[in-house]
Amino acid sequence: MSWFRKLQKKNFSMEESVQRFLKSLRAEKNFSEFTIRSYQIDLIQFSDFLASQFGPDSDLLRATKNQIRAYMSSLTLAGISRNSIGRKLAALRSFYRYQRKIGTMSENPAQKIVTPKYKKKLPSFLSVPEAIQLLDVPDLNSAEGMRDRAILEIFYGTGIRLRELTGMNLKDIDFRNNLIRILGKGRKERLVPLGANAKRMLQRYLKLRESFLAKSDKKDEGAVFVNSRGSRMTPRQVQYRVSGYLEKISGAKSNSPHMLRHTFATHLLEAGADLEAVKDLLGHASLSTTQVYTHVSVEKLVKVYKQAHPRA
Repeated sequence: MSWFRKLQKKNFSMEESVQRFLKSLRAEKNFSEFTIRSYQIDLIQFSDFLASQFGPDSDLLRATKNQIRAYMSSLTLAGISRNSIGRKLAALRSFYRYQRKIGTMSENPAQKIVTPKYKKKLPSFLSVPEAIQLLDVPDLNSAEGMRDRAILEIFYGTGIRLRELTGMNLKDIDFRNNLIRILGKGRKERLVPLGANAKRMLQRYLKLRESFLAKSDKKDEGAVFVNSRGSRMTPRQVQYRVSGYLEKISGAKSNSPHMLRHTFATHLLEAGADLEAVKDLLGHASLSTTQVYTHVSVEKLVKVYKQAHPRA
């Protein structure tokens, strides 16, 4: 039974309110489908908690501050990270803020609940030699290897996100001016430079791309990166391929494609790039999000100082 049907059995107005909220995220906030799905899951989980702890007649629209606090406590006891709990609380706040806006509720029960302090994890990244080693792993004698090398070059050369890469279309690439138009979080557009190495490998891959498209009637003519069946590669498919290559690099502390985004930002800052420029390249909304990479650079400087200075 779908979760909306579960809600319908409880209260039609609640189902309607949730649907309208999710639609508002798409239409007014320009949230990505991935983010909307995450919010949807957060609401399902809280709804299930209310039903299990406070009875089948409880619902989202009658939730109290104490019930939300109880939910937060249950997540902590379940070992959920503070970052994840904070994100779920943010989803509830957003939902109840919208309900107040449309007049479904008179107050936001999640508004004054304190957000858990986030643990700032320093991002894992590859050294320059490790990054070069990674780029050399794909077999350039095969079409798939050429495609994968182009994917790694784009990740490391632009710092774009996984879903930004899989969403790229041929029309987004400006080879003449060496730019790629990226549709980022919240459907915000930005331009990122296409470096010489990434450009060369991308052009070599595109010459072989037709060999993938010829294998299927369901080909995606517009997609840049396609799978062996000629369809647009999914984030899961790209993650699987990139993770496999990262596992072959001895110094890699993570096998996530996001590690290449961290590597891109860290190497730029270590080479003296302006923090504001790196922020724009990454598509961050706030400079504070980008500043985590300065901590990485400072840590490295301290390490070098301790190893090299006689009075350290």
